[in-house]
Amino acid sequence: MMRRAAGAASLAVISAMLVTASGARGELAAFEVRDDAVAEPLAGLVGNAARGRDIIVDRRKGNCLICHAIASIDAPFQGEIGPSLAGVARRLGEGRIRLRLIDQNLINPQTIMPSYYRTTGLKDVAPAYRGKPALSAQEIEDVVAYLVTLKE
Repeated sequence: MMRRAAGAASLAVISAMLVTASGARGELAAFEVRDDAVAEPLAGLVGNAARGRDIIVDRRKGNCLICHAIASIDAPFQGEIGPSLAGVARRLGEGRIRLRLIDQNLINPQTIMPSYYRTTGLKDVAPAYRGKPALSAQEIEDVVAYLVTLKE
């Protein structure tokens, strides 16, 4: 399974390097997958943890709590499908978190987690959203900034 994921990750690097590095919604910033991680922030952006938390709980944006639980957030109806995000920074680290937000499919092709920073190869995308990532490069970095604070 790791070979298949590594092969998919290599293809992601190649295709990502062919994309404009603007970071604007609709245009993807180039990124490099190495060792199960994207070490460098997308487009060199700096994330904001407060905005990241807002994206996570916003049901129109990240909607992370539909599948994941974060005990430190007081929100009803937190999910149990995905792993708890408590202590995620201790388990994964910044680069590995970033890759999972960009496209969990590169790690696990059977995942049900959405690809938040991919515009091709998606199914059943409403016309208004086609060709646009679910989250912008800045929003990805904001969510990463919040998740790296979850050490406990």
